[in-house]
Amino acid sequence: MPLSPLSRRHLLASTAAAFATAGSLAPLKALAAEGPARAQALETMKKATRFMVEKAAYNGGYVWSYLPDFSRRWGEMEAFPTMIWVQPPGTATMGHLFLDAYHATGDAYYYEAAVKAAKALIAIQHPAGGWNYLGDLAGEASLKKWYDTIGKNGWRLEEFQHYYGNATFDDAGTAESSQFLLRLYVEKQDPAFKPALDKALAFVLDSQYPIGGWPQRFPLKDEFHHHGRADYTAYITFNDDVAGENLKFLIMVWQALGDERVLPAIRKAMDCFLACQQPMPQPAWGLQHRVSDLKPAGARTYEPEAFATHTTGGNIASCMDFYELTGDPKFLARLGEALDWLDSVKLPAEQIKGGRAYPTFISIGEGKPLFIHRTGSNVVNGRYFADHNPENVVIHYSSTRAVNVEGLRKRLAKLQATAPEIASKDSPLKGGRKALPRYFTTGDISVSDLNVDTLKADAGQTSPDKAAALIAALNSEGWWPAELKATSNPYIGDGSATPAPGDFSRTRVGDATDTSPFITDTPKIGISTGGYIENMTALIKFIGAV
Repeated sequence: MPLSPLSRRHLLASTAAAFATAGSLAPLKALAAEGPARAQALETMKKATRFMVEKAAYNGGYVWSYLPDFSRRWGEMEAFPTMIWVQPPGTATMGHLFLDAYHATGDAYYYEAAVKAAKALIAIQHPAGGWNYLGDLAGEASLKKWYDTIGKNGWRLEEFQHYYGNATFDDAGTAESSQFLLRLYVEKQDPAFKPALDKALAFVLDSQYPIGGWPQRFPLKDEFHHHGRADYTAYITFNDDVAGENLKFLIMVWQALGDERVLPAIRKAMDCFLACQQPMPQPAWGLQHRVSDLKPAGARTYEPEAFATHTTGGNIASCMDFYELTGDPKFLARLGEALDWLDSVKLPAEQIKGGRAYPTFISIGEGKPLFIHRTGSNVVNGRYFADHNPENVVIHYSSTRAVNVEGLRKRLAKLQATAPEIASKDSPLKGGRKALPRYFTTGDISVSDLNVDTLKADAGQTSPDKAAALIAALNSEGWWPAELKATSNPYIGDGSATPAPGDFSRTRVGDATDTSPFITDTPKIGISTGGYIENMTALIKFIGAV
């Protein structure tokens, strides 16, 4: 459940804008690359894709990175050879890319690659309809073994430390997989994908609380405790845009299929944002909220029960999106209070570094910043704690955030001056059905992969020089060599109860038994799924498809 800036993922700029512009994404043939350059780009795209589909994939599914001899491979953590990853940039992101390439080229090979990715996802779909972070095509026994070895010893990755046996909305895996299956089904109305799509939709609808929010994991489990605390995964979750990604999927279903069951769920989900905004004098939101009283709740041991400034900023932006979707001024009514609150908790100038002016967490009641620290050397002997000391904080989870309060204020003022019927004139909830966007991977995509961070997309057309460099960089085997700056300790057994020598308070990884990924000083050259997506997107733009 890693956190990143205000909007975690940007496959589409916003729900309303995405559908408003869907019809404008037709190929710009006048700008398309022509002649030998286009042919070379198409040949490079096909060669790179053949390698990923026929060499890197396991039964149609992907992880995030591979050593060239495939002796080791990683998603957010090291994976078994039979495993595939769901979190972006995983199997569903690859499926989206293949559909984009199919639209750009008309080459059926890309459609068939998307079909293979879909079949891999369907093979690991939970019976309830959602997806876990990862799946093992060797079966549940192999997956449980992974959780009991590699997963259990990832000190900072607490979400992998035990096997739940259910599915998660975290990190957009379930939402992105659902969106991809919908997109694939709509492409040719192939009935083979309808059962899995129906299950995915039922999962989103069945897991929604009456108040309108979603838990982090579903079906709900009550037998787990998390480091001595009640499990947090049943709380209403805003972290990592859980609600926003589910809303995007439901709106896509409404637009593509006209399924009226999603309309009350959409309304409830938007209203949940209002219900969870706290009263004055702290009119903010937490990463997650208790269902019982809608108060902020803690999650992992480095996510205390507190208000979260970046979540508050993200929810303010979402409420403005909802005004554009509905024209209902209730979504703007209390945003000024939340923006004033953000101003009130801004760090002193001497504590602001790199533009991160807001503490990640603010204590409930006191209104003081909380900073995250750790002690020990592994998951067995280590612990996280929060206090008011801004020094010596952990580096893998930022204690400060950049929130564009000025930009949010300007947008709010503009919307307040815009009549509801004008603000919502392009809403996908109004008017008739609309086609889904033809391209999903041509914008920036924020991911958890330490090797690629955000997948950056060129604005507009890819330049001939960049395209030429990408064509030249593909090696004879068909993959783009990538510096794998992230690695991990191989599993060598469970951690010791006695801390190892050294200071691990400000490292990504603990002692040799910690299986958490970290940035290495001696990166190896390997195969990056995210890098492939980024390069393919650039070439798609070069040939003039977008």
